[in-house]
Amino acid sequence: MDYSIKQQQKRKIAGFHMVGPWEQTVKQGFEQLMMWVDGHHIQPLEWVAVYYDNPDEVPAEKLRCDTVVTVPDDFVIPANSEGVILTEVAAGDYAIATARVENYDFGTPWHSFFNSLLQDNHYQIAPKPCFERYLNDGNADGYWDIEMFVPVQNKAG
Repeated sequence: MDYSIKQQQKRKIAGFHMVGPWEQTVKQGFEQLMMWVDGHHIQPLEWVAVYYDNPDEVPAEKLRCDTVVTVPDDFVIPANSEGVILTEVAAGDYAIATARVENYDFGTPWHSFFNSLLQDNHYQIAPKPCFERYLNDGNADGYWDIEMFVPVQNKAG
């Protein structure tokens, strides 16, 4: 899979922290997020999912993710926003790849991306969260165009 390495600025994010199997929690989290965004007239900069764990190492029921929107630095969570978190995605070097997701199969492009990164001679995956940015409304279009971001660092030696 083709990818590029680019410096990313930190992103301030607001939304919901979810724990459990991603194929359930991501969908549920975005349903909650859409209701919150619509109900509070939030103007999202981006729609993002942040992944904190390696599903090959962490049991499905303990997988953590955030379903969030990026917001301006001066954003304040409005009243009556129960359960909403405000945090950030760290700045740094990220490997970035794009993919089209069909039939809700988000796993295949991520696996392909990780397999490509593991063969990189100059960069290795850094121990920070990965995230994906949605470039379209998959519920309306029937597919999702996504950008996948994996934190990287130079290989030692």
